[in-house]
Amino acid sequence: MRGLKIAICGAGPAGLAAAIALHRAKHDIHIFDQFEKPMPLGSGLILQPTGLAVLDWLGLGPRMRNLGARIDRLFGKAENRVVLDVQYAALGHLRGLAVHRAGLFNVLYDCVEAQGQRVNTSHKIIALENKYIITDEGRRLGPFDLIIDALGSRSPLIPWAAAPDVRRKMPYGAIWASLPWPGAPFDENALEQRYERAAIMAGVLPIGRQTESGHQQTAFFWSLKTAEYPTWQCEGLKVWKNRVQTLWPETADILNAITDPNQLTMASYHHHTLPLPYGQNLVFIGDSAHSTSPQLGQGANMALMDVAVLTHALEANSNIETALVAYAAERRGHIKLYQALSFAFTPFYQSDSSVLPIIRDYLVPIAARLPPIQKLLANIVSGHLGLHSKTLALISPSR
Repeated sequence: MRGLKIAICGAGPAGLAAAIALHRAKHDIHIFDQFEKPMPLGSGLILQPTGLAVLDWLGLGPRMRNLGARIDRLFGKAENRVVLDVQYAALGHLRGLAVHRAGLFNVLYDCVEAQGQRVNTSHKIIALENKYIITDEGRRLGPFDLIIDALGSRSPLIPWAAAPDVRRKMPYGAIWASLPWPGAPFDENALEQRYERAAIMAGVLPIGRQTESGHQQTAFFWSLKTAEYPTWQCEGLKVWKNRVQTLWPETADILNAITDPNQLTMASYHHHTLPLPYGQNLVFIGDSAHSTSPQLGQGANMALMDVAVLTHALEANSNIETALVAYAAERRGHIKLYQALSFAFTPFYQSDSSVLPIIRDYLVPIAARLPPIQKLLANIVSGHLGLHSKTLALISPSR
């Protein structure tokens, strides 16, 4: 198929990547976003080898690597003992890349503009009507041959999917901030975490620069129950900072950079799945189709993989209906696997359990010393586990 008139709802990473890929596939792309000016939301994330492969497929990998921070290792300590240590070296040359969400946004948005595309701003999409999208002001936009929902896990278009979504809110979330990179003693090529049982988790992640002229930054996060956020606000920064320093004294310079509670943003997590991520002339990508806790760091990577598979499905099929069924079938197994793994792993790091952290701290480190387990853990984190060779072939440099 060529020359489809496609609406992309949402100008986040999934929506912008889809706009780039589908424009190059000779489709007529119309991007809509609710903001007056397109902007990123969030702090830092890790682009795994799967997500980086998609960016390389789009020709954006080199610039993204120039902005981001190479990640060689993910490790965490409890009571000064290393209880988690995942090293990408087990996979050979593959590495992760930690980036600021603004850096990823800038790379994608600049490419969209360079292709002569523009984002239609101040369009809050709230409903669908046949091949039209409806805004909160009652505007009826279209008709479109295909509507792509990239609005995230709370998208108002989810009721138009072919099957109801399955959703579970998680009790724990996190507060986070983007701050100047503190330097030593932190490793510029590692995600470092500290744990106290499973109720407390803190992390420091180098996330590179937002632009080529920008300064190096870090993402700092602190695990917190969503229901306890109002209490945290009432207690004030001093009480919280004392608690953080007790757990992790080396964070003093990071904490000194936080002078206002508004520097910290509360993020809540959901497990959400659309069993059939499509509807009539409608398809869901990224968090609109599937979301989990960020424990395995796969959100943006899954969204980028969705874009590559959807683009190929539209190329390889003669009509939209069969293309969307093919897209869903190709992504289903990989998504189910990582949602199950995320659901299983999260309670070891964010829960009220008193038993799971004991298993994490005493049994897992022993098993993780075995080379096969080291490679398995690295494969899980990289996003490659369970990924069909057909999907990898879609984003190979030779394609």
